[in-house]
Amino acid sequence: MTRAVVTRAVVTRAGAPAGPSLFRHRNFMLLFGADTISQVGTQITLVALPLVAILALDAGPFQVGLLFAAQTSAFALIGLPAGVWVDRMRRRSILIRTDLIRAALLGSIPVAWWLGKLSLLQLYVVALGVSVARVFFDVAYQSYVPTLVDRDRLVDGNGKLEIVNSGAQVAGPSVGGWLVNLLSAPVAIVADAVSFVCSALLLGRIDAAEPAPPRDRPRGLLGEIREGVRFVIGHPILRMIALRSALANLAFSAALAVQALFLLRELGLSPEVYGTLLAAGAVGGLVGGAVVGPMTRRIGSARIIWLGPLLFQPFVLLVPFTQPGIRLAFFVAGTFVEAIGIVVYNVSQISFRQAITPERLLGRMNATMRFLVWGTMPLGSLLGGALGERYGVRAALWMGIAGLLLSLLPLLLSPLVRMRDLPDAGMEPA
Repeated sequence: MTRAVVTRAVVTRAGAPAGPSLFRHRNFMLLFGADTISQVGTQITLVALPLVAILALDAGPFQVGLLFAAQTSAFALIGLPAGVWVDRMRRRSILIRTDLIRAALLGSIPVAWWLGKLSLLQLYVVALGVSVARVFFDVAYQSYVPTLVDRDRLVDGNGKLEIVNSGAQVAGPSVGGWLVNLLSAPVAIVADAVSFVCSALLLGRIDAAEPAPPRDRPRGLLGEIREGVRFVIGHPILRMIALRSALANLAFSAALAVQALFLLRELGLSPEVYGTLLAAGAVGGLVGGAVVGPMTRRIGSARIIWLGPLLFQPFVLLVPFTQPGIRLAFFVAGTFVEAIGIVVYNVSQISFRQAITPERLLGRMNATMRFLVWGTMPLGSLLGGALGERYGVRAALWMGIAGLLLSLLPLLLSPLVRMRDLPDAGMEPA
């Protein structure tokens, strides 16, 4: 049975920071610093890794799509059991270990390059290994934030962390493009490997008390997985968020799989200009992180989830009109406004998820959401690569963007359009 819905939501109250600034919170700032360093390095690799395949190994559209698929496929393969394991372990230790694993995997790429042994097969293996580590890191990370930050300040904390992510998307691609031009793509990946080591060192200094994982696990692995899936699927709002995000990521991954080929080969841009364009568009994420709190308070925590994407994401239609010269501004404008909508949507729905989920289920809830939402990404990458081979990269880009806009339909057909604020933390799955 669903309990009575209270229209003033936890997420709404969380939209307004209370008490001292989180920038004066030692443990949060250590997490903030670790995330900043790691995210910049990750963005460098997002530029450098496909450029290794395209420029150093002469990969085609489907091979690049396969590389993107390897980078996201682990959520579909191990996402659900990862949530159970995260709920069984201390989350800080998971964060540190997965940082170090990613550093070692990425460090193997420049070593193989220097030895003349680098191949597409190694890139696929490294991408898949990094993807597995990222599954555990992301599930543990989103489950660890409520340990450091009171639940009535989750929008504030998540907003600040999204500003980090968006800032990394500004700095990382331009630095990555510059490093690729200066050092070559394989060597540029050294920066990401080093960033994960630095992130692990900062995480190791966090001294917040973390609740011990429950020892009594009578359900077993499959029973615990079912409990997490039942919580998400049985909750009407979480179910809607999962559907919309899964469709959006399917389409977005299809477009992303051909984006580098579109800019580098079809338009003839240099790696440096490519990275600069990505950085310029990502500035919108900084804006999104700054405005999500005020927008939530003014518009409502339910409305913001569907109104943000509806207002901002249609601007992505400008991207396929990009041409060399002044019309490069189409790419910047389209991705800039789209990034605002992505951050507003992500902060609002992630904060709601964290606020309503019991501590013991946080890992499994986040893993289930990631399984449903990210599980479509490798399929989208393969689809984008196949469409690029068959119809050309610009046509494939158009198809991906059209699918991204159609993904708004579950939001517009959901009960959210009749609500101002989300229900409180007492709402149970139906």
